[in-house]
Amino acid sequence: MTVLPPIVRGLCDDAAIFPPGNLPLAEAVPAHFRHKASPHAGLVGSFVVAAPALADLGPLLPDGPRLDLVVTVPAGPAHLAGALAEAAALPVRLAGVEVAVPDGMPPAELFAVLGKTETETEAGVPVFVEVPRDERRADVIAALPDSPYRAKFRTGGVKAHLYPDEAELAGAVAAVVEAGVPFKATAGLHHAVRNTDPETGFEQHGFLNLLLAVDAALGGASRADLAALLARRDGTGLAAAVAGLDEARAAAVRARFLSFGTCSVTDPLTDLENLGLAAGEGDDPA
Repeated sequence: MTVLPPIVRGLCDDAAIFPPGNLPLAEAVPAHFRHKASPHAGLVGSFVVAAPALADLGPLLPDGPRLDLVVTVPAGPAHLAGALAEAAALPVRLAGVEVAVPDGMPPAELFAVLGKTETETEAGVPVFVEVPRDERRADVIAALPDSPYRAKFRTGGVKAHLYPDEAELAGAVAAVVEAGVPFKATAGLHHAVRNTDPETGFEQHGFLNLLLAVDAALGGASRADLAALLARRDGTGLAAAVAGLDEARAAAVRARFLSFGTCSVTDPLTDLENLGLAAGEGDDPA
């Protein structure tokens, strides 16, 4: 088995069917089960599928272990109940539902619509609200601590403008940590360390940077300090800092930063191996 530090176990949700990977569902499902049976299974979280694809998922599920499933609801909260019902009819373990906020929907309306649907406290399924990147962000985050919902942040995409810069992401991290709200991230976290993609030129956030920014936020660091952490590109130094977190701090970080969706589980794994944070059983991670 691959030896992983606790802080990255279950960190990578398998979003292989989403851009830029775009793996067909019929290939992504068996590939996910292979990941879960592989030596690096400890890195892999849930399988992510969009609600419109649920109808095609059932025939692809094998007998045996149930799929841990996260469903995204891109059409918004009015479609949450339908997605929950459709997923409940499948032989899966529903690990979470992620709800987009339609353009122009006021926060009060968002939470009113969500409140009409079974929530985490009633159905046992965590519901994540994809926090919009506009003037509604502060009000949505402010409402989350008094709700049963959690946060989801988009950290990239297929176009440059979909990537928040360091200051924006630092502000989001600080806000949810201060509010005590767990969060997930999605898109753009292809690598462990902040980088410039050689093919697209996009500035991409690193998941080690994000883990350390959460740790710093828990310690009361300023938004400027968090932005500086998110901008760091020294992989060796970042890996050493992550490896140096004690068990309690690592657990506290993961209680806030739950996971991120990636279209390639192997890319994060390769980065962790290259940085000495993952090794075969019997080897010592650096």
